[in-house]
Amino acid sequence: MKVVILYKPNSEHDSLVQGYVREFVRRTGKALKIINAESREGISLAKLYDALQFPALIATRDNGEFVQIWPEFEKWPTMNELTYYTQD
Repeated sequence: MKVVILYKPNSEHDSLVQGYVREFVRRTGKALKIINAESREGISLAKLYDALQFPALIATRDNGEFVQIWPEFEKWPTMNELTYYTQD
């Protein structure tokens, strides 16, 4: 599975997202892909997975099939829970 974070750089959540990603890498040794929600790729992913709020954490299967979305930073899964979605 894959996990991406759609977010807006320099927004009020920027430092929270960056901290979450750093802590996830520190705890698991696995990286999370961060995508600017206003980039071409970000806009495309937001439309595809119906992400209306940012930052949004999106989990998909390797083939792109939707699994889960967490649209509110305050309701993101714990690091341990997210590890399930980053398994190879």
